[in-house]
Amino acid sequence: MNCVSPLGIDLVSNWTQLLKGNSGIVQHDVGRIKNSYTSKIAPEEAIELLTPAEDSTLLERMLFTTAKPIVAKHAPTSRTAFVFSTTKGNVSFLEEGRTSDAALSVLAKKAAEALGFKTQPIVVSHACVSGLLALAVAKRLIQIGQYDDAVVLAGDVVSEFVLSGFQAFQAMSPFPCKPFDKDRAGVSLGEAAACVYVSKEKGAFKIVGEAAINDANHISGPSRTGEGLVQSIQRAANEARMDVMDVDFISAHGTATLYNDEMEAVAFHRLGLQEIPMHSLKGYYGHTLGASGLLETVIALKAMQEHVLLPTLGFEELGVSQPVNIIRTITRQPLMRLLKTASGFGGSNAAMMIEKVDY
Repeated sequence: MNCVSPLGIDLVSNWTQLLKGNSGIVQHDVGRIKNSYTSKIAPEEAIELLTPAEDSTLLERMLFTTAKPIVAKHAPTSRTAFVFSTTKGNVSFLEEGRTSDAALSVLAKKAAEALGFKTQPIVVSHACVSGLLALAVAKRLIQIGQYDDAVVLAGDVVSEFVLSGFQAFQAMSPFPCKPFDKDRAGVSLGEAAACVYVSKEKGAFKIVGEAAINDANHISGPSRTGEGLVQSIQRAANEARMDVMDVDFISAHGTATLYNDEMEAVAFHRLGLQEIPMHSLKGYYGHTLGASGLLETVIALKAMQEHVLLPTLGFEELGVSQPVNIIRTITRQPLMRLLKTASGFGGSNAAMMIEKVDY
């Protein structure tokens, strides 16, 4: 597994910055939008990214830099799936009138060619559950025997198009986001890429259960009862043949919007998960859209390897109606089972349970 973000161009450097409590969220000018708190890769950091082609966009370079070490170690075969997640891809091409080039399938094919895949890419673009759902899709394809292994790659960048959309919802925070905090005022956007190799062979971790339920509550607002998320977690636990209480920690979606954090708290409380340690990583990375579910899974798996619970950056005082056990400080303890959740526009919800394999 690997990732690229404003905190570093590989997993090790990202992890180092997280342990220091550093955030990538600072004020940036994004097109005509000035001084917006976002997590963007600085030009001096972008220089270190690999370049698959002379005309590569920032997103393409991020994706290539993230995935190149993975495919170098696990060379793709005719039995290797390439599952690609993004919500907007190279959407900025639309401003240049390059409508065809902005298509997600075009970006996926360019990435597949640059990385040497022999199979057609599978694009997963399902709002903000995309990254986690892409991992679930890879697992299912291997499970049914269609492929032997898969590389899951996800990425999105901060653009004026996306930022203006969230501003139209009045969902942008005027300061770095504060997930689950009583003074939270909205989301901070971020850009990142993440990559995970998945195989039918035994590895360091096993996806023991996953599910994605769409409750179709509203085009942008989550269900007030958390129904879709509750069902996603329950069905993931059923597949894993586990009690939901058997997880050691939860990596929540935690966007720091008023309604998302409340919905998650209600859902977790309905399932009796209020005492399970939980964090959101949005205070470090911002909301990285189609990359968020995969990026946060990568960091959670690294946390399990290191036996470290990362705190929720920006959290001070609980600001949701139901009690949840927000991690406040770095805590070291054995970690064997993870619950990762994601939610998004249109009533999208996903949950995945991952277990550390005992060799």
